Amino acid sequence: MQSWMYIVLAILSVYVLISVLLFVLQDFFLFKPEKLDKDFQFHYDNQITEEYNIETRDGAIINGLHFKAKDSKGVVFYLKGNSKSIKGWGKFAVDFTRHGFDVVMVDYRGFGKSTGRRTQKAVKRDMQVIYNEIKKKVPEKYIILYGRSLGSGFAAKLASMNEPRMLILDAPYYSLSKVAKKYIPFMPLSLLIKFPMPTYKWLKYVKCPIHILHGTDDKLIPYKTSIKLSKINPKRTKLYTIIGGGHKDLNTFESYHSMLSDIINSRPEKVNLESSSIDVKHTSKPINA
Repeated sequence: MQSWMYIVLAILSVYVLISVLLFVLQDFFLFKPEKLDKDFQFHYDNQITEEYNIETRDGAIINGLHFKAKDSKGVVFYLKGNSKSIKGWGKFAVDFTRHGFDVVMVDYRGFGKSTGRRTQKAVKRDMQVIYNEIKKKVPEKYIILYGRSLGSGFAAKLASMNEPRMLILDAPYYSLSKVAKKYIPFMPLSLLIKFPMPTYKWLKYVKCPIHILHGTDDKLIPYKTSIKLSKINPKRTKLYTIIGGGHKDLNTFESYHSMLSDIINSRPEKVNLESSSIDVKHTSKPINA
């Protein structure tokens, strides 16, 4: 009997230890920041850029870049993934500036030149501060929110609280808790995870058009995730499938650029369904010859 008690206690001890380690070290597994010196100079060929710093109410500094297009049609607020810094992510701004859209990118707390303690609440608040700054110069009907991977959750949250022209999600997750549960299903993640990021909850309250881009061969965040997300706010959502696309290579597919061009250059119009087949029902009754 005592041996069984020792076994149970040993298992419980290991479980508690894993839980503590998961809580303490999850930032290390979730975020892969690249630090930049304060005097680092950003440079991108054939791009006009302006660097800026915004101080938050708790004293953090959020560093960002403004990529400027000639005769701008609007602004894309690009929320990047969980790795590196905008030093590397800035290369993707060309996918929007070439279509005549300015791009604003920022580094989350602890990335690049940005400072401050990183929490889900703090980052959400930071992104709203940046959005407000954009809104001072550009009406919301000219603001596009683009969320890539980790950034898709923050973009969805912003869209749920504001009225941008559209929301574009690139390889989004249902929630980070769901992603983590895939790898450690036996842990009480609802209690442990610091960044649950429930994208699916926030999408319910988005009132602008929602465009979801996802590759069929994404091994990190499966394509079926976007199928589930597309059903949350279906009347406003369109799902775009990149056949063969993985998690980090959508930009290498011609279909991605074709879809992105169609999305950002479109103007949503209400479809006239009068005289269409929308009300026609298929019948299961046999047809007499």
